[in-house]
Amino acid sequence: MGNKKIVPGTGGDHYIPYEERSGEESIVYFTRDLSAEGLRKIYERVNKNMTGMIGIKLHTGEKDGPNIIPRPWVENLIQKDLPNAVIIETNSYYAGDRDTTEKHRETLKVNGWTFAPVDIMDEDGAVPYPVKDGKWFTEMYMGKNLSNYDSLLALTHFKGHSKGGFGGSNKNIGIGCADGKIGKAMIHTTPGQDDQWDISDEEFMERMTESTKAVVDHFGKNITYVNVMRNMSVSCDCEGVLASPVVTPNVGICASLDILAADQACIDIVYAMKEEEHHDLVERIESRHGLRQLSYMKELGMGNDRYKLIDIDNDDQEILPADAVKDLVPFGQE
Repeated sequence: MGNKKIVPGTGGDHYIPYEERSGEESIVYFTRDLSAEGLRKIYERVNKNMTGMIGIKLHTGEKDGPNIIPRPWVENLIQKDLPNAVIIETNSYYAGDRDTTEKHRETLKVNGWTFAPVDIMDEDGAVPYPVKDGKWFTEMYMGKNLSNYDSLLALTHFKGHSKGGFGGSNKNIGIGCADGKIGKAMIHTTPGQDDQWDISDEEFMERMTESTKAVVDHFGKNITYVNVMRNMSVSCDCEGVLASPVVTPNVGICASLDILAADQACIDIVYAMKEEEHHDLVERIESRHGLRQLSYMKELGMGNDRYKLIDIDNDDQEILPADAVKDLVPFGQE
């Protein structure tokens, strides 16, 4: 995967316990209800700023990918709560079933994303968005059509990732909104190179996060984050049928108005699992220095890594991540 250069002192392979964090707390809602109704129920807690034309950014997957968010859940959410919303995507940087608009549209049909409009935002090119206070970028190129939306719902399948360590809301937005020709190349590859694995681990996390910041800053308060902790392979949905088998238990859904709190809560829940339950996923996260996503979001002022976890299944009680993983059933034994 190219030359590896780890930036010293940024700790992307080191998990920071809650008691060692500082700063304000955000609210993260949690439900164990992995169903269409569970998704609707938790979305209602974070939808107050969803106005105007709403784009739903989710990973629609490679052909026949087994682990994507179930289509009936999304269809139910759109029909009952977001009748005018549009699913938004961009073409992939890597060669595959989604690197051109034509192939991408065929893959959408194969995967059943036919119940709502899908906007491949870079079909007609890309536009630059400013990156404020970035280390690597002053601007990032997004799919041109992103500018057509007033609000953004990041509906994310939380899982592992071969490059990012894990894929949460940060990855869904930072990679998923960047156009496939310019923006994604800026994140993955240094100028003059064509090796898609050219960027070192922690630098990649920082580049991806700066891309996300451009989108988050653009939408301001009109953006919200829902992370579905189900079918958490160590592989991303971009690996389709080649994804590694799922060995981590299903958990539930986290949602927040704070992107860092949403992703941090999912990470904390994973780390609260028993060793045999989270071993593979934690190894994937730490070996790729994926935790740098979290510390860099905090450095960029994108949110808080401290939060109150509110259990909406039990009268909005505040719980700990350890309470969220009590009595988990191993994946495949439900």
